[in-house]
Amino acid sequence: MAKRDFYEVLGIQKGASADEIKKAYRKKAKELHPDRNSDNPNAESQFKEANEAYDTLKDPEKKAAYDRYGHAAFDGSMGGGGQRPGAGYGGQGDFSSAFSDVFEDLFGDFMGGGGGRAGGGQRSRATRGSDLRYNLRVTLEEAFGGLQKSITVPGSETCDACHGSGAENGAQPQTCPTCSGMGKVRAQNGFFTVERTCPTCGGQGQVVKNPCRVCQGAGRVEKERTLSVNIPAGVETGTRIRLAGEGEAGLRGGPSGDLYIFIEVRDHELFQRDGKTLFCRVPVSISSAALGGEVEVPTIDGGRSRVKIPAGSQSGRQMRLRSKGMPALRGGAAGDMLIELAVETPVNLTSRQKELLREFEKIEAENNPQGASFFKKVRSFWDGMTG
Repeated sequence: MAKRDFYEVLGIQKGASADEIKKAYRKKAKELHPDRNSDNPNAESQFKEANEAYDTLKDPEKKAAYDRYGHAAFDGSMGGGGQRPGAGYGGQGDFSSAFSDVFEDLFGDFMGGGGGRAGGGQRSRATRGSDLRYNLRVTLEEAFGGLQKSITVPGSETCDACHGSGAENGAQPQTCPTCSGMGKVRAQNGFFTVERTCPTCGGQGQVVKNPCRVCQGAGRVEKERTLSVNIPAGVETGTRIRLAGEGEAGLRGGPSGDLYIFIEVRDHELFQRDGKTLFCRVPVSISSAALGGEVEVPTIDGGRSRVKIPAGSQSGRQMRLRSKGMPALRGGAAGDMLIELAVETPVNLTSRQKELLREFEKIEAENNPQGASFFKKVRSFWDGMTG
């Protein structure tokens, strides 16, 4: 049976680009995979046919030969000259090469890929250090004014003995014999080529025969550091500060990671915070609430403000102090401070105070419109229930 045209197999035109060829093959590989077509007896042969087509068309030299001579470029009928572009490739195509290329494209990021290949597949032995997190608690006053704070961070630093190379006496690492410098090893299982991190070099592509005795070949040592951190005014719980290069040292000379400081602002005994707005609950006496007066309240900057209480104020009434709240983290106007009145009921009354309150109780009904309205509604409610 004559072979089908490779372009027809993949469902593309003859002038298709490399990206179009790869995209078409990926689609076909998913459609025709035998595991997904158990009821189709031709799926396996069609799958192999797609692999062979892609293996030829993905290679520029083989593609050029195929475009010029067709299948005859690889079947030996053209003699020595025609065989050269496809030399070393059987008629069934190199499935391992074809499928692993797409497998790496689809799943490389999840298998430790993404770093690319350099120098014919050689992986870089240097690895970036991990990012570190530090939780820092500050007071509301510190969040208001900002501050410089020293913190001690556990982590790692580049080994001074080997200067981060991981090798004793400046010896150079050697190519890993297991993966030949790829950092990954492949094993074929039926139609699949499974790729995993090399167990010998841990994905580095190189091994150190004589590891440094100080860092045991890691190129870094555990060490605590003391850092000075600038906490800007206006931070709040959840604010994140990034210190570039202050994370864990890189492996074998790789760049250091970053340090992320997460801020937590402690609760305050006088103020509650909502963004830039501060709230302060201030108790006032019944007489001050009824007759009006003044009350002195604290502000977050350590100052004091006198607030006038209007006559007849009720519990929960709020008054605003402009620009007495928290500063904006990235500039802009400061927030406000809201004073909330809490009218206190007196306790431990003297005989004279009780006498005055009883006398006041007899004449206060007409001055309590809310109470009169409420009890009128209550009577109406009871009458409706009994009726």
